[in-house]
Amino acid sequence: MHNKGLIKLFAILFAVVSIYQLSFTYIANKIEGDAENFAVQAVSDQLENYPEQRDLKAQRYLDSIANEPYIAGITYNVAKEKELNRGLDLKGGINVILQISVKELLVGLSNNSKDEKFLQALEATDEAFKTSAENYLETFFDEFEKIEGARLASPSIFANRTLEEVDFDAENSDVRPTLRRRIDESITSAFEVIRERIDKFGVTQPNIQRLGNSGRILVELPGAKDISRVQNLLQSTAQLEFWDVFKGSEFQEFLFEADQVIAAELNKDSSKQEKEEDEIDDVDADIDDLLASDDIDEENLADKKPLLSRLESLGNPEGPVIAYFSERDTATVGAYLRKDAVRAKLPAELRYAEFVWGKPAKESNIVELYALKSNRNKEPQLSGSVVTNAQQSFDQMGRVAVTMQMDRRGAKKWEEMTKNAAQNRSQIAIVLDNIVYSAPGASQAISGGRSEITGEFSVKEAQDLANVLRAGKLPAKAEIIQSEIVGPSLGQEAIEAGIYSFIIALIFVLLWMIFYYGRAGVYADVALVINILFIFGILAGLGAVLTLPGIAGIVLTIGMSVDANVLIFERIREELRDPEKDTKMAINDGFKNSLSSILDANITTGLTGIILLVFGTGPVKGFATTLLIGIGTSLFTAIFITRMFIDKYAVKNKPIDFATKMTKNFLVDIYVKFLEKRKVAYIISGIIIAVSIFSLTTNGLNQGVDFVGGRTYTVRFDQSVNAVELKSKINERLGSPEVKTFGANNQVRVTTNYKIDVEGQGVDQEIQTILFEEFKDILPAGFTFEDFQVGGENEEYGIMSSMKVGPTIAEDIKRASYYAIFGSLLVVFIYILLRFRKWQFSLGAVAAVTHDVLIVLGVFSLTYNFMPFNMEINQAFIAAILTVIGYSLNDTVVVFDRVREVLKLKPDGVLKGVINDGISSTLSRTINTSLTTLVVLIAIFIFGGESIRGFMFALIIGVLVGTYSSVFIATPVMYDTAKKNGIDLRTQEEKEEAEGLATGQA
Repeated sequence: MHNKGLIKLFAILFAVVSIYQLSFTYIANKIEGDAENFAVQAVSDQLENYPEQRDLKAQRYLDSIANEPYIAGITYNVAKEKELNRGLDLKGGINVILQISVKELLVGLSNNSKDEKFLQALEATDEAFKTSAENYLETFFDEFEKIEGARLASPSIFANRTLEEVDFDAENSDVRPTLRRRIDESITSAFEVIRERIDKFGVTQPNIQRLGNSGRILVELPGAKDISRVQNLLQSTAQLEFWDVFKGSEFQEFLFEADQVIAAELNKDSSKQEKEEDEIDDVDADIDDLLASDDIDEENLADKKPLLSRLESLGNPEGPVIAYFSERDTATVGAYLRKDAVRAKLPAELRYAEFVWGKPAKESNIVELYALKSNRNKEPQLSGSVVTNAQQSFDQMGRVAVTMQMDRRGAKKWEEMTKNAAQNRSQIAIVLDNIVYSAPGASQAISGGRSEITGEFSVKEAQDLANVLRAGKLPAKAEIIQSEIVGPSLGQEAIEAGIYSFIIALIFVLLWMIFYYGRAGVYADVALVINILFIFGILAGLGAVLTLPGIAGIVLTIGMSVDANVLIFERIREELRDPEKDTKMAINDGFKNSLSSILDANITTGLTGIILLVFGTGPVKGFATTLLIGIGTSLFTAIFITRMFIDKYAVKNKPIDFATKMTKNFLVDIYVKFLEKRKVAYIISGIIIAVSIFSLTTNGLNQGVDFVGGRTYTVRFDQSVNAVELKSKINERLGSPEVKTFGANNQVRVTTNYKIDVEGQGVDQEIQTILFEEFKDILPAGFTFEDFQVGGENEEYGIMSSMKVGPTIAEDIKRASYYAIFGSLLVVFIYILLRFRKWQFSLGAVAAVTHDVLIVLGVFSLTYNFMPFNMEINQAFIAAILTVIGYSLNDTVVVFDRVREVLKLKPDGVLKGVINDGISSTLSRTINTSLTTLVVLIAIFIFGGESIRGFMFALIIGVLVGTYSSVFIATPVMYDTAKKNGIDLRTQEEKEEAEGLATGQA
């Protein structure tokens, strides 16, 4: 192996970088563990609402040390930002896909048009969109074109004041780009609004992204606990408002008075708590002493001046900013300013003032505090609904600006507000969702409704502000069309299950490799451990999200990563049996001759992983990500790391056995006439496939909510329950729901399509209320609805998780699944055709894969009614099917590679004998790889948790059937088609090479 030094250096650097990336996760977890211990010691479990008190105490601890270096200058904030992200199923939280109503946006752009043709087109689009592969806007265009004489540029539709760029005489094709752009701008506005709301909510590591041009927005909030607040936050329309603001000088005296009031209240509460909880306060004081820095008076200052101690600086007396505070103190300061005793200190002329925060600048954690001129009804001077258009522009001096146009009503009020601001030298605050985005002044009254906002903007910031202003004109409801909510305790259980399965699978693989290959197995184990380090390091470095299926993908990678080492070791064992080769030569030839099979096998598996990544969503993407990373790192560690260890030992001319005494002669020189048994295999497979197809057509499959739409709730009780009895309790009110035991006997999964076409949070609340009322008699005593609901106060029992999929997105998921499966089969056929140059190889591989998929589907169809675990057909199942396709191809390609090699070595051999020889020579590898992979899958199946048990069962069946089909289906089909057509399976280059070899020997 050339360039050993370079490879060694790269491996060491890669390992160091991986450890560095993972160190952030360790530091963040260690500090959070310290915070939890601090909270447990500081707050007694005898106190009322002690979990909430402990959460607050832990958060206070984290806030206090957030920017203090922990090790090597790394702070908690830095570590938290760079730690390995955990997904929803490992951390709890909420995952939703929002559909921005493109229909409402079109109606808004048409100025609420009542044109009959326009309304007819919308109605037709609603119906067609249910089955259309196009997005709503393109479907609308198609339906509009079907209406005779319909013109998008009609004055009663889009040629209006809102869309000044649309000419009255424009063709439909000319109007479409304008509508596409305006709709995209509106969805971008909605996206920005949602992102700002999530940032304000304070969830760590949120994932918010647009899903193509579908008008859908994915929001993942791991760790979010206040579920109802999150749902309200996501679904409420943007609230854009224009307010007059007070000057900073009007509130400076008030801040000092407020500080005294707050200090007095805190001291009073502190004294009361000291009397009631002396013991707890002693513990708190001891821990605070341990945490105290050199500046020990900081805590005392915060107690004596709770408001002023948090003050960064006062604002300009003549400007709109009252004061500046650190972003981390905004919640505390906001709570102080809302206190009745504090507001009582406001003078009469300021008593209706509304305190709001500004939008922090980039790369800054300092936030401005404003006071809006409100009234008794808390109504703004002007709402954002009057804005008809806004865009980023440049003023006459070439400075970045935002131009804004209002309707007639807004223009009149805007002129009044700007006149007042000019006379008083005051400002007008532009407020979106209670955040001040800008507070410009006015040099004169602005008439006509068209105005220009200038400031210290970058182009990007001006574009964002224009998006915000447009959001006020085009409010569109955001419907939750898919959601998944997981309680924190369920997430913790998933972590434990994932770790157990990971450790058990790893231990087995490590021991098996040593048992079977001896010293070489030890080297393979070291490479495997390095491989795992690389996988986690890459995940952390890329900021990827680790999910439970992702852990399954890593564990599966452990099972599959030994395959490359097995291929290498088995080939070296063959080379060592050649008396003309010494150990060093055998190792070189073993690595060289096995490389083709290793690359082919991993490329085919990688192709199916890419398809999973493209068509999958959420946890399925997590599985695909870890699988693809695992394939890449496995190739590197097997081909280079293992080789380095083996070469280092062999260079000293020391003998190295690639087997132990027990395995040395296992399957050596074996020859099995597999093709003679192909007709029996055809009959057996034919019968199983026929039964599978019959069951699929009569019994069908247990399609999950991913494919048919609906809602599911995982409910846990403190006692064993009977699923049939629970169903009878809710059957009438929820319209024949499905209730099944899910995992332990005290947990069930309830699935219902009750009011699935009705959007909004009210239906979710209604269903949870029904479940609570009907199950109340078997819930723990004193259990309230707040305890029971998802994300509720009780984390041990009640609704542990919920999921909702609307009918529209269910159709999209189903369609994407079909594309993924058939696309993978097509990719397989093309790749093998290009690689082996003969269509017979492609046909054999596709026949085997189709055979495997049909049998897995048949098993699920036949057994879902009585299996004691969930066997729904959902996105995870599709991921399993694609993985089965990849694994089956892996096996098949290895066999095909060896058959092709034997064909070159024995050009005059009988085709049947050559193929039997090729299959027999790979038998040891096939058994080894299949056995390790199966044991790994069984470990995950048993210990990996209920949520992925069906997924693992599909993979177990797939591996068994895939191993069988690579020997008894793929190769026989290839042989029969070649024999029938009298085709030589060698390529032209291989024929010429064989002829040259024969001539040389002669």
